[in-house]
Amino acid sequence: MAVGTVLVTGGTGYIGSFTTLALLENGYDVVIVDSLLNSSQAAVDRIELICGKRPTFYQVDITDEAGLDNVFSKHPEIDSVIHFAALKAVGESGEIPLEYYRVNVGGSITLLRSMAKHNVPNIVFSSSATVYGDATRVPGMIPIPENCPIGPTNTYGHTKVMIETVITDHIEAERRKAKKAGKPFEQWNGALLRYFNPCGAHPSGIMGEDPQGVPYNLLPLLGKVATGERDKLLVFGDDYASKDGTAIRDYIHVLDLASGHLAALNYLREKKPGVKAWNLGSGRGSTVFEMIKAFSKVVGRDLPYQVVDRRHGDVLDLTANPALANKELNWKTKLTLEDACADLWRWVENNPKGYRQDPPAELLEKLKASKAAKN
Repeated sequence: MAVGTVLVTGGTGYIGSFTTLALLENGYDVVIVDSLLNSSQAAVDRIELICGKRPTFYQVDITDEAGLDNVFSKHPEIDSVIHFAALKAVGESGEIPLEYYRVNVGGSITLLRSMAKHNVPNIVFSSSATVYGDATRVPGMIPIPENCPIGPTNTYGHTKVMIETVITDHIEAERRKAKKAGKPFEQWNGALLRYFNPCGAHPSGIMGEDPQGVPYNLLPLLGKVATGERDKLLVFGDDYASKDGTAIRDYIHVLDLASGHLAALNYLREKKPGVKAWNLGSGRGSTVFEMIKAFSKVVGRDLPYQVVDRRHGDVLDLTANPALANKELNWKTKLTLEDACADLWRWVENNPKGYRQDPPAELLEKLKASKAAKN
């Protein structure tokens, strides 16, 4: 008997697929909807290879209300949603803002409408540390706590703030309506997970990030430099007020991030808090140059880079204060930056074509052996 059934939007994407894996490994059934715009259905096969369970998959765009209604109708057992589906590149968001508002904000409203129709009350939302903007503008806000004033500096961040507001208004309205009608209201809950920079891959080397086209994040780009797919990394600005002039970010292993989503979902189902925001981060800030050095060490050679102008909307420091999640969700990061670099290199080196190739036989044998040892 499953603990519950969760709809994961964007579930074949990087963080969505790892969260799906964590849910299946912890007794949940999972239904995925994904447009496959920036992901591969092969992620479903890799999830099954690792945990022996297969999520149900539908190719549905988050803005397609009839498509979402159809999925909810087919699966009345769905009681919660973890919502990842979104466009997610900071730089691109400033170039095509209308598309970001249409997909991210419009898609989230469509999802909530469909959830309300089918009486699905719990939503865990994949928000972002970008909602805080430049936290150095407020004294004493680094590392960043949840009560840091919101102030995004780019379109992507603006969409995340809007969605947080929409979810909050929706959950609170549903609670008020139910209360007024004398019905139970505690089942309506939302978690807003503001997380920092996900990185790494599955330690088996079977599953990782496989962006379609050019990746926008530092570590996947470094991976492509290491395999020779790109000739160098572009470093956006070395004139920040940090120890080496490059921007500071809080890098969190994707396995830790996935377990944070699981912890938040369990908290909603058990504690029924209404709407709550939590930071998911390590609390450790690393500069871009430090990351290049750490990954170069794992690869075994210096990776070439070129410093160029800052990107529009980038800020100096996004380091989390994860104390609230540590305390309330009983969650904290377990894996290190070195773990993330080693796992990413294992993935990239063995899967240069990502999900567009079969997993290497040697890694599959190792995975089988480790599963047999556990059993």
